[in-house]
Amino acid sequence: MGKAEFTQEKVIARVVNLFQENMPFNQLLGVRFVVEDDSIRLEVPWDDKLTGNPLQKILHGGVTASLLDTIGGLTAILNAVKQTQERHLPALVDRLPNMGTVDMRVDYLRPGRGKLFIATAQIIRQGSRVAVCRMELHNERGDHIAFGTGTYMLA
Repeated sequence: MGKAEFTQEKVIARVVNLFQENMPFNQLLGVRFVVEDDSIRLEVPWDDKLTGNPLQKILHGGVTASLLDTIGGLTAILNAVKQTQERHLPALVDRLPNMGTVDMRVDYLRPGRGKLFIATAQIIRQGSRVAVCRMELHNERGDHIAFGTGTYMLA
């Protein structure tokens, strides 16, 4: 990216593309990234390959945790981009390889049944180096399957 290409919109598009196109695990899970207005969510349609309990045909807990972690990290990074003045965006982009999960907790509320799973996140607190997010996973009926709290390194 040339210096003139570092706008918030372009950096956001680059980060979403990184998560969507360059993370094979997200592709393996069948994650769709849905950007609307000022928010992003993840959607994963049911696939038998994501089964955690074959007797009950429910979503694997690791898939649940992965979706929560992905949306938490992505939300933390995108929020950092939105809070960064354009002249400082090149430095933020340079730090992308060092950003990642520091800690995450998942609370499983009910079995992961459904045809579509939707992960969302919101920032609880964000500083210049660390962000804390609350993430939720629902199915297409709005049943709350799990929530998580994640801490993400931004520096």
